[in-house]
Amino acid sequence: MINIKELCMAAKNASYELSAMTADQKNDILTAIADAIIKEKDFILAQNKLDIETLKGKDSAFLDRLTLNEKRIQAMSEGIKQIVLLPDPVGEVTEKWTAYSGLQISKVRAPLGVIGVIYEARPNVTIDVAGLCIKTGNSVILRGGSDAINSNRALYKVMKEAIEGIGISSNFIQFVNDTDRSLTMEMLKQGDYIDVIIPRGGDKLKQLVLENATMPVIASSGGNCHIYVDNDCDLDLACKVILNAKVQRPTVCNALEQLLINKDILVDAVPKIFAELDKAGVLIKCDEECAKYYGNAQLACEEDYFEEHISMVISVKSVASVDDAINHINIHSTGHSEAIISNNQKNIDKFTTKVDSGCVYVNASTRFTDGFEFGFGAEIGISTQKLHARGPLGLKQLTSEKYICVGNGTIRK
Repeated sequence: MINIKELCMAAKNASYELSAMTADQKNDILTAIADAIIKEKDFILAQNKLDIETLKGKDSAFLDRLTLNEKRIQAMSEGIKQIVLLPDPVGEVTEKWTAYSGLQISKVRAPLGVIGVIYEARPNVTIDVAGLCIKTGNSVILRGGSDAINSNRALYKVMKEAIEGIGISSNFIQFVNDTDRSLTMEMLKQGDYIDVIIPRGGDKLKQLVLENATMPVIASSGGNCHIYVDNDCDLDLACKVILNAKVQRPTVCNALEQLLINKDILVDAVPKIFAELDKAGVLIKCDEECAKYYGNAQLACEEDYFEEHISMVISVKSVASVDDAINHINIHSTGHSEAIISNNQKNIDKFTTKVDSGCVYVNASTRFTDGFEFGFGAEIGISTQKLHARGPLGLKQLTSEKYICVGNGTIRK
C-alpha cells in the first residue's frame, strides 16, 4: 500500500523548489505536458476505454463525465497552453508602502504550498489541476476516483515523463495510485504537509472532506443552478439561453437545473419554453400553475427544487415577482450560478445584488461558469464558499500573500 505520509512529505519538500522557479521555467514544464498529451493520446484513450468497459451499465450522465475522446484530449492540451500564456501571479506586488518606522513593506503574491485535490469521475481534472498548480508554484497531490483509475494513471504517467524528459524532478506532482478508500481518510489527516484540500464531486464527498480534514478546505460542491424569467423580457432570448444552459451539456455543474417563471407571463412563456425543452428531450417537472399551460409535463414536489439533476431533467416553478425568485433561489441554491432574463434594469440590479451565489448572469447562460470561459486557462474547481475564494478558482485564487519588509538596521522602539 502507498505510504501517504511519505508522498505528502515529498510534495512538501518539492514545493520549496517549485516556488522559486521563474515563470519561464514553469512555462517550459507546462509546454512539455501540453505536447505530451497530444503525442500520447492513443495511450490515454486506450486506458480510458478500460475504465469505460469496466463501468458499462452505469447511467449515461456518469459515463459522459468519465469519457475521453480526441476532442476532449485536445481541449486539455489547449487549456494547458492557455495557462502558459497567462501572467504568472507569483511575485506580483499588490500593495507597497512605507511604515512610520521607515520599513518598506510590500504585499506579494506567493504559492499556497501543497494543494490536495480529491475528485471523482472526470479525468480532465487531473490535467487542469496540475497545470494550474504548476503555474502558481504549488505542489499538488492528486486523488482521483476509482472509476477513472486507469485514465488518471495514464495522464499522471504522461505528465511525469514529460517533466522528467526536460531534466526536472516531478516530485511536485504526486498521485495516489491506489483505489483503497482508507487512503482518502489518511490523506485528510496530513495537515502538517498539505496546506489546503479541495474536494471536487458531489455533496457526500464534500461533507466527508469538511468533517475529517485537518487542513483548510476550499469547498467545490455541485451546482443547483437557476434561471429566472422576468415578466419584462424577450421570450425568444429566454428560450435561447434556457436551451443552452440545460441541453448543451446537462451533466456538468454549471448546467441549468431550476427554472423560475414570473406568473404574469405564464400563458405565453410556458408553451413556448416548454415546447422547446420537450423537443430537445428534456423531462419537465413543474408546479400546478405552470402545468395549466402545458399538458406534457410532470408535477414537481418540493424535493425536486433542491435536486441537482445532472441529466435531461428540469424543475420549473412560477413566482410572483423578482423578490419571490430571489428568495426561492437563496433557499434552494448551492451558491453556484444563477441568471436573470430581463429587460428591466431595476429588477436586474435587485437580482444581481441580492442573489447570494458565486456567479450571477444577466441575459446569459449559466454554462459560462468555467475557468476556461473566464480566461483562466482552466480551473481547479468552482468554490461555493466565501473564504478565501469564490467562483471559478484560477491562478490568483491559488495564491496567498506574504509581506516583504525591507529596512536598514531598522529596530522597534
